[in-house]
Amino acid sequence: MDKYEDIINLPHHKSTKYPHMSMYDRAAQFSPFAALVGHDEAIKETARLTDKKIELSEYEKSVLDEKFQVVIENIGTTKVFTFEYFVPDNKKEGGKYTTMTGCIKNVDTVNGVVTLKDYTAININDIVDINTNL
Repeated sequence: MDKYEDIINLPHHKSTKYPHMSMYDRAAQFSPFAALVGHDEAIKETARLTDKKIELSEYEKSVLDEKFQVVIENIGTTKVFTFEYFVPDNKKEGGKYTTMTGCIKNVDTVNGVVTLKDYTAININDIVDINTNL
């Protein structure tokens, strides 16, 4: 202890030039360094699961066509339909299946789109099932 006796009881130096750094800012200087920017996001994206698009059999397609005719007959009515359809993923192969319920506003067979009254657009080729809600 003899080495530091001359300075051990001196007051802590405070700069007159710079403001005192908060404990949060001081700790941030020693936080972990991310050498691989975006690596965590890439791992999460790879781990995210997607479904493959189902290919319907000829029989399933014919049943879906019959249901679709009922949809076309009810454009603009208050009859409610539930559509199960495939939504392709924007970032990787595959996608997910979702359901949407509503009344039919329009069916555009040229562009292959069913539009519900809430302006939800569903690609006709992605529809796998149609149900009517009583």
